[in-house]
Amino acid sequence: MTTDPVLDHIDADLPNAIARLQDLLRIRSISTDPEFADECQRAAEWLVEDLQSIGIDATVRPTPGHPMVVGHMDGPVEAPHILFYGHYDVQPVDPVELWDSDPFDPAVVDGPHGQTIRARGSSDDKGQLMTFVEACRAWKAVHGSLPCRLTILFEGEEESSSPSLVPFLTENADELRADLALICDTGLFQSQTPAIMTMLRGLVAEEVTIHGPARDLHSGMYGGVAMNPIRVLTRVLGGLHDDQGRVTIPGFYDGVPDLDAELAAQWDALGFDHKRFLGDVGLGIPAGEQDRTPLEMIWSRPTAEINGIWGGYTGAGFKTVLPAQAHAKISFRLVGDQDPVAIRAAFRDWITAQLPADCRAEFKLSGGAGGSRMATDHPLFEQTRAALTEEWGDEAAYVGCGGSIPIAGHFKTILCMDALLTGFARDDDNIHSPNEKYDVACFHKGIRSWARMLGKLA
Repeated sequence: MTTDPVLDHIDADLPNAIARLQDLLRIRSISTDPEFADECQRAAEWLVEDLQSIGIDATVRPTPGHPMVVGHMDGPVEAPHILFYGHYDVQPVDPVELWDSDPFDPAVVDGPHGQTIRARGSSDDKGQLMTFVEACRAWKAVHGSLPCRLTILFEGEEESSSPSLVPFLTENADELRADLALICDTGLFQSQTPAIMTMLRGLVAEEVTIHGPARDLHSGMYGGVAMNPIRVLTRVLGGLHDDQGRVTIPGFYDGVPDLDAELAAQWDALGFDHKRFLGDVGLGIPAGEQDRTPLEMIWSRPTAEINGIWGGYTGAGFKTVLPAQAHAKISFRLVGDQDPVAIRAAFRDWITAQLPADCRAEFKLSGGAGGSRMATDHPLFEQTRAALTEEWGDEAAYVGCGGSIPIAGHFKTILCMDALLTGFARDDDNIHSPNEKYDVACFHKGIRSWARMLGKLA
């Protein structure tokens, strides 16, 4: 089975592929709002019908929340078995008055990179999801079958924290387990270079309250003699980093791997302009570990950040008090083998050890998960990188992700398989914002990219 006629079919069928995507985009599958539960059900049913039309044995699977879509297609016994994941739910559209058109009436309009499809969910994640479906449709139309065994999993709660996902994966692990999971919910590096994410940072979040006096105190009567909890909190958190940007919590870097030379060379070749990146937000100087490159700081190094701090009186004018309490929210991005439980315990011990004798700390748990690193020695990784390079012209790179994508970790811990994350969104797609869009070129080349990847399997 050859790929060239599949690519020709994709090119000829592009107007129909756009029309199918527009049909899906018209469904108001907002998962966070109970008012749209029927629309989420309708989106799942639409996808099942579309998958069935190309020979995939697909069904709607109920959950306590919005349904899953699961599909299967047989292929050559000796070929890899892949699982493709996407989500059909979308974010709310508010503030709707900032949209240039109805967010659920998808329009093809001119954009900065040519024609673009403007609608809620066009980039995140309906357009990306449909790139793979359309590639499968083209392979079936030309060759009558796929060159691999395929399982499909589409979720309807990704934008509302996926409450049904882990139980569903656990209960259906034997059915869903494959050689590798494919996830299309990411983007091009700097909007032009195809990329495969191989590192994801984990997350630990903490809220700390420093308790001091039994009540707010008059600063004239007690100032200077009574300990101020804000003073304690700011002193302690002010020491969270040293002058070189390293986190000072004992044991924090346990389990943090160094970047291997080959991957470091790929990242250097990307030509990341950190001055432009920071300049877009009014900054210019990297604030992380000074012996690391800016991309390492974002993708492969752990962080400790103060996300919020408050206490005392903050209203208009002055209320001269020493507050009884001071509060802060702190988050840690984790990499490699850093243990979220150990990081949380070390942070709490570090805070407590620096408190005056008549102050105490109270901590509020707010979730935690370790980082993920994909095993790129799986042959499908290099095959996919070659397919992306062929389609986009620029050499595809293995990259990291500063944020967290929980589904990749769940595939690893529950289904015992790695995930390959690639996608075709651009930085200016306005995901989660008014006027979300997905460039027609990205949709078109995304379909062709998956078709090429399937061709590598053949």
